[in-house]
Amino acid sequence: MRAVLQRVTRAEVRSEGELLGRVGPGMLVLLGVLRGDRAEEARALADKVALFRFFRDAEDKMNRSALDCGAEVLVVSQFTLAADGRKGRRPSFDRAAPPAEAEPLYELFVLELRARGLRVETGRFGARMEVELVNDGPVTFVLDEEPPTPV
Repeated sequence: MRAVLQRVTRAEVRSEGELLGRVGPGMLVLLGVLRGDRAEEARALADKVALFRFFRDAEDKMNRSALDCGAEVLVVSQFTLAADGRKGRRPSFDRAAPPAEAEPLYELFVLELRARGLRVETGRFGARMEVELVNDGPVTFVLDEEPPTPV
């Protein structure tokens, strides 16, 4: 799994003119599910995201997690995070999990964040969406949770 975390002052996602999710200060998580990902990766990545310390403390250092500061979270599925652009001029999406496998893991990731006490809004899996955000910093990180290598 791959997640792009952006610290935001606000963010929202729409599809076909309908507001799906909106958050105030917190984070936007763009989530890509890769072939071979399992529930274990979804749980581990959710834990990493919830505890990732990239919010400011009183001394303006990145020492607080979303849990520490009560940040809101907007999670948007984004299969293009699985793209491989190393060959040619068109990305390959062979590494992306098929929707039937990816959607349950996306939903599990969201449930795991909520189970940790975070307020989570979402986009709509598989929909064409418009994401609007104000990046705070700007602060952006890419986190990966790789499935174990077969022995």
